[in-house]
Amino acid sequence: MGLLTLDTHIDIRWPEPPDPLAEGPMRVDFPKMARGGLGAAVFIAYVPQGRRDEAGHAAAAARAEAMLRHIRARADGEARRFCATPDELLACHEAGALAVLSAVENGYAMGHDLGAPARWRALGACYLTLTHDGHNDLSDSARPREPLGDAAEEHGGLSPLGRQAVAALNAAGMLVDVSHVSKAGMMQAADVSRSPVVATHTACRALCDHPRGIDDAQLDMLRAVGGLAQITAVPSFLRPTPEGGKNPASVEDMADHVDHAVRRIGIEHVGLSSDFDGGGGVEGWQNAAETAGLTAALEWRGYGPRELGLLWSGNFLRIWRRAQAIAG
Repeated sequence: MGLLTLDTHIDIRWPEPPDPLAEGPMRVDFPKMARGGLGAAVFIAYVPQGRRDEAGHAAAAARAEAMLRHIRARADGEARRFCATPDELLACHEAGALAVLSAVENGYAMGHDLGAPARWRALGACYLTLTHDGHNDLSDSARPREPLGDAAEEHGGLSPLGRQAVAALNAAGMLVDVSHVSKAGMMQAADVSRSPVVATHTACRALCDHPRGIDDAQLDMLRAVGGLAQITAVPSFLRPTPEGGKNPASVEDMADHVDHAVRRIGIEHVGLSSDFDGGGGVEGWQNAAETAGLTAALEWRGYGPRELGLLWSGNFLRIWRRAQAIAG
């Protein structure tokens, strides 16, 4: 069995997603995955931050669940399988099929409904990203949005409801994704979660001081709780964008961030993702068909088969199993 390459964060277009069976305009579809050797992908039910009232929360919940059902329906037949557990993912890989997974981005979709994680888990979702851009009722965001009336911070990190949401995610067996969350909220979520937390699409602020990255203290916290930082292919997270110019970030910049995180917290706490179709794409890994470009850059840095296996999927599988064991 060869290397299992798992991309833990890929967006889809909504409400009219293209057919993934055909080569199309998106950075990820099934032909590109097959051609590039990307064996598994977590597709995202993303909900943009909106009005925090009953109608807004209801609409967000409906959108998230419709997207989860759509993602599950994309995987049909022997060539593509939907995977809701680590064992299903490994069996899919052994069978040579493409694996489709799902997750929810933005706890705004929960509203105040602490039963939502159990419903999402029943639909196959493996994690929830607590916030997106803009504060919600669960937590402060790393990027407040002035058009939504956000102050620099609202809750001082997690709200009391946010702490309850983390407990509900733990009980449902869903991972807690701390990408997009403010530093205070991220540290508090890591502290209160009974299962390891993950930043599914992030980068190292020590190398590029972007608010969506995580600093060394946050990396240290992830190691302390057995968690994971997934370095992602968003150019502006990896290197500063020149004034008025195009960001030249490449797989070499991704490898620099991987190197920094590995030196700081160890290979067991670092992984990889693209954020394709949500802003991701660097020279050498512009779409799923170029997945081998990132692997080659890491091999050139000296990462061998064991290390590549951990970075691409082994570490994520470990914490996902842990989350399910704690729920069980």
